[in-house]
Amino acid sequence: MRRGQIILLNCLAVTAAGLFLWLAEDSFDGYKIQILNLIAINIILALSLNLIYGFTGLFSLGHAGFMAIGAYVCSILIMTPDQKDMLFILEPAYDWVQNAQLPFWAAVIAGGLAAALAGIIVGYPLLRLGDDYLGIATLGFAEIVRVLANNFPRLTNGALGFKGIPDYANLWWNFGWCLITLYVIVRLLQSNTGNVLKAIRDDEAAARAMGVNVFRYKLLSFSVGAFFAGIGGALLASLLTTIDPKMFLFTLTFNILMIVVAGGLGSLSGTIMAGIGITVLLEWLRVVENPVDLFGVELPGVPGMRMVVFSLALIVIILFRREGLMGMRELSWQSVARVFSRGKA
Repeated sequence: MRRGQIILLNCLAVTAAGLFLWLAEDSFDGYKIQILNLIAINIILALSLNLIYGFTGLFSLGHAGFMAIGAYVCSILIMTPDQKDMLFILEPAYDWVQNAQLPFWAAVIAGGLAAALAGIIVGYPLLRLGDDYLGIATLGFAEIVRVLANNFPRLTNGALGFKGIPDYANLWWNFGWCLITLYVIVRLLQSNTGNVLKAIRDDEAAARAMGVNVFRYKLLSFSVGAFFAGIGGALLASLLTTIDPKMFLFTLTFNILMIVVAGGLGSLSGTIMAGIGITVLLEWLRVVENPVDLFGVELPGVPGMRMVVFSLALIVIILFRREGLMGMRELSWQSVARVFSRGKA
């Protein structure tokens, strides 16, 4: 298939997605639109983690920390000084926090850049560690960010967090950033840099023996993944209109990791499909937390039961399809064309 045909099909797919979003805004209720927004944000977060873990082989558990940085930076920048004056009741905000304000698009980028800077600072010492130690260290980083957010009331308003954050993150913003994230990561992986990242994942010693500066490429992948995690956190803050340190527990990273594992480590197509399926499934499973009338017997709802059911489903996936939904395979227009040609034959 020629490059021009692929570009045309991509443009048609984006146009179809835009048409769907336009129809969804007019036809869907608020709950369904909220789920669509969460799908877009979860895909952004899962793509960024898959770049770090699936394509570079870095076992990182610090995504919640990068999300928190992006969320707090963006929230501070899009709230008005009057809003901040009412929110900071424990202690007054720093002057530069009180007066800082940017348009939403710039605030989102600033949140991503702040997370990327944190990724560089943290990654410089931590990326020299081995796989298991790196996971533990990045988990510690995420917990440090949460504790700092809880104990700096003049910057983050402490345990109270922020409420009344402007809700700019609609379907267009969220899916627009989802498309940008996908495009950047695809272009990165299709370049020579992407080949080097995969080589590091497959055999770091061999890559180093070939003269690759392994640490520099690891840091690049880690910081790019952190940037888009910060973008996802910024969008999530504006979507929910409220944040506090309790939002950014390890379970948030675990939810994103579930999407990556279920979709397939090293597969962007699998990540997108798993992001859609898991987000919808998590909402649908809320029914198991509600009281149920079973053959005349009233069974009380159990809070948190949906995560138990979902964790069991994830265990089944790992046991019977360890490589995930797509493994390392990708959907492409060429593969779709081959399927149609076989069907006609």
